[in-house]
Amino acid sequence: MDILSNLAMGLSIALSPYTLVLAIVGCFVGTIIGALPGLGPSNGVALLIPISFSLGLDAISALVLLTSVYYGAMYGGRISSILLNIPGDEPAMMTTLDGYPMARQGMAGEALVVSGVASFVGAFLATVGLMVFAPYLARVAYQFGPAEYFALYMLAFCTLGGIGSSNQAKAALAAAIGLAIAMIGLDKTTGMPRFTFGELHLMDGVDFLVAIVGLFAVAEIFHFIESHGRDSAIGVKLGKILVPWKMLRQTSGAMLRGSGIGFIAGVLPGAGASLGSFLAYMGEKSAASDKDSFGRGNPRGVAAPEAGNNAAAGGALVPMLTLGVPGSGTTAVLLALLLTLNITPGPLLFTERPEVVWSLIASLLVANVVLLLMNVPMVKVFVKILSVPAWVLLPGVTMIAFVGIYSLTGSSFDMLMMVGFGVLGYVMRKLDIPTVPVILGILLGNSMEDNLRRAMVLSDGDWTYLFSSPIALGLWIAAIMGFVAPIFLRRFLKKPPLPATDPTLNED
Repeated sequence: MDILSNLAMGLSIALSPYTLVLAIVGCFVGTIIGALPGLGPSNGVALLIPISFSLGLDAISALVLLTSVYYGAMYGGRISSILLNIPGDEPAMMTTLDGYPMARQGMAGEALVVSGVASFVGAFLATVGLMVFAPYLARVAYQFGPAEYFALYMLAFCTLGGIGSSNQAKAALAAAIGLAIAMIGLDKTTGMPRFTFGELHLMDGVDFLVAIVGLFAVAEIFHFIESHGRDSAIGVKLGKILVPWKMLRQTSGAMLRGSGIGFIAGVLPGAGASLGSFLAYMGEKSAASDKDSFGRGNPRGVAAPEAGNNAAAGGALVPMLTLGVPGSGTTAVLLALLLTLNITPGPLLFTERPEVVWSLIASLLVANVVLLLMNVPMVKVFVKILSVPAWVLLPGVTMIAFVGIYSLTGSSFDMLMMVGFGVLGYVMRKLDIPTVPVILGILLGNSMEDNLRRAMVLSDGDWTYLFSSPIALGLWIAAIMGFVAPIFLRRFLKKPPLPATDPTLNED
């Protein structure tokens, strides 16, 4: 009953005209920010913090506006991923694997509707989980130390073989390239430069946004120029756009499973929506009987990661509010906002400032409904992007990529590096080497290294510490099985047909 009474109090604040307008504005702005390649939710929220202060918003109003932008950006990231094969932010990478092939097959509208509903399901269930399970899940997060996190990242990398390529060796090579790029910059422990080759611009490492825009946006432009648009979704004839009820029913299980996996990943501090999206996709693919259809336009390959990354976005609020530990980059920005407003996150926040917590939760519920009502009817507007002539669209995408990166980093060197990543992405595409593991290596490499070092410091160099807990041991077993099993299963699942049953032989 306490939950219902607190939620009623929060809804009374969230549904007031002023707060409701802020939520709608935040959802609309966040959707646009998420759709623009390279910006993403963390940058969008950071850019709007000065605006919220300049408007003189109180703590609740500022939180409602910025969390609405946060959820809106998580929704918006799927738009450019599906239509142009360019992820709006890093969690939307997994959506490109099946979303873009659906767009090339003339099903861009269906993919956008499925992803929009999946985003709603993931975010809604995560908000309910935040409301009901926050105190209990915070205790679970306490059980994860450096050894458990290192094993979790190893699980992620060991299952990379099934992403975007049927060749595990190529996927492992791509992951190794990503990890090598993540090592560039100053060593955090010794302060010594690594792989910078005397270039001052590389001392801070490689910005993952530069890598994402280069490997996806610039490489896609190169590929379009070479193929003259034959393998692109631009100019594909689209049928009448209707709500695909049958497809939604078929993907409902993927949405629920992706939401559960994403929410758990979001609760773990530092894991974030990228890992939640990745684990949701891999979990759905491993459970499917038609694994070969993933990466070729399977709607479940769109529903699972979209539900996963939006659920992870909600789950990341759990450690932020209950422990004061940000679960992602965006919640780190929100944590800074809370501290600026003299609100201290932690176990006492739910009792000392319940109006802040429950108005935030209620506003998230309202924002989810607003985003669903806003995004599904606008699908017809979004798909019109594909009808824009290529000679207009491609220069526009190129301009957005360059202006977006320069506005974020202010460095012409980063723009040149973005072009370099574009060339790398183009070459890898020609060699059938997947680019997603490269991005995941860049994203997770530093955290993986940091947790390995912490584990070695705590154990005084004893490597058996990495297997010391039941959680870590279970993750290691899953990682080994995830890497070894596909090697043997692929051999049995893809056996060539026997000569006696080959229809082509019977024709002779």
